[in-house]
Amino acid sequence: MRAAPDLAPGTSRAPGPDPAQDLTRVAAVAAAIRERIAARALVPGARLPSVRGFAAAMRVSKSTVVEAYDRLVAEGAIVSRPGSGFYVAGATRPLTLAAIGPRLDRAVDPLWVTRQTLEAAPDVLKPGCGWLPPSWMPDAGLRRGLRALARGEAADLLDYDEPLGHAPLRARLARRLGEQGIPAEPGQIILTDSATQALDLIARLLLEPGDAVLVDDPCYFNFRALLQAHRARVVGVPWTTAGPDLDAFAAALAAHRPRLYLTNSALQNPTGATMSAATAHRVLRLAAAHDALIVEDALFDDFEPAPSPRLAALDGLDRVIRIGSFSKTLSAAIRCGHIAVRPDWIDRLVDLKLATSFGSGRLSASLVHAVLADGHYRRHLDALRARLADAMGLTAQRLGALGLVPWLMPRGGLFLWAALPEGLDAAAVARRALAEDVVLAPGNVFSLSQSAGRHLRFNVAQCTDPRVFAVLARAMEG
Repeated sequence: MRAAPDLAPGTSRAPGPDPAQDLTRVAAVAAAIRERIAARALVPGARLPSVRGFAAAMRVSKSTVVEAYDRLVAEGAIVSRPGSGFYVAGATRPLTLAAIGPRLDRAVDPLWVTRQTLEAAPDVLKPGCGWLPPSWMPDAGLRRGLRALARGEAADLLDYDEPLGHAPLRARLARRLGEQGIPAEPGQIILTDSATQALDLIARLLLEPGDAVLVDDPCYFNFRALLQAHRARVVGVPWTTAGPDLDAFAAALAAHRPRLYLTNSALQNPTGATMSAATAHRVLRLAAAHDALIVEDALFDDFEPAPSPRLAALDGLDRVIRIGSFSKTLSAAIRCGHIAVRPDWIDRLVDLKLATSFGSGRLSASLVHAVLADGHYRRHLDALRARLADAMGLTAQRLGALGLVPWLMPRGGLFLWAALPEGLDAAAVARRALAEDVVLAPGNVFSLSQSAGRHLRFNVAQCTDPRVFAVLARAMEG
């Protein structure tokens, strides 16, 4: 092609190329190559047409073909050999006619809900998942925070963080904990990439294979999975509407001499119950008498309409370790958790953090701090609590119409723990619902004793679509 001649002075130039159209051309060229590879017209090791030749064949610019080839190299579909050209990469995957769909054959184990929800297609309904819909999250505040970071220090975008984690965020967390009656200095707070990583570090520090750990029954299923990964001996204690059954708790302490007790004391997952003040005091006395430590997962504290008694506040972070994160209230994509712990354990936990992950995400911590500092987070929480309360009432009403009975009506939070009518098995109902693209959370994935076979955990924020209840009704009919 000849270059276009210069225009005479005073002559208007035609509009330039549309960038969106250029991107469409690049996608079309890449798609044409993929189709040839899939159809075996281009076999592994075959040389692709030259950039000049393919540009002429597709009637596009050479730069469009170059960008399309670069995309395919990044995907691993083709490889570049300098001085030689582009070639189809590796062995082509064998053809398969297997339907792509939910894994109905997977055992309903503690990770069943996690896998089904994280692997689900965007149009799958997820009343069994443990997080808010994206539309309920503070999208505008996060975007403001990202813009502020983009204009700020390059180190927040590019550099490692200090061993304890982002100092401004730790200072703000210390103030927030102080408002809850928990005496934690910034130097007693370690940032992690999640509450799960926080618990993993604590388990690495305090547990040896075979050590007993008490958990609530039912409890968050990932507690069981993580403790099993550490080869701990997990012992369940029946959970009541006011906290752990104190007689069973005392008996388990005496019989198993556990190193730890792990619990959600507020808006417990999966039941939504909150530990009473009387139970909290008794739990602390019993744990002290048997030299057991307590890990209090405070992941749902910000959903409470008013603060409940916190073990970490009553104990003063002596025997209680507090962990938390912002994945439920800000963003599941921002991996930022924390540990608040007594000062003499800090160095050992930091050493473990450095040894296993080298540090925590500075960018995530900086973004969380930016969102907390702009003043909108409290208003977001107020609106969120009101919205969840409405969803809780509506979900309970719709479940009641199908014959499901809530174990209790929580004072806030995401979860409603409800029993199916007699004779129905929650795992079987969940499998049938999954076949219709609805992910439910059957009770026994939460229960160490497998005593919750009729129960399901419902995330009320994910239950606003009436299709959830239509599918549930059909799944209950079998």
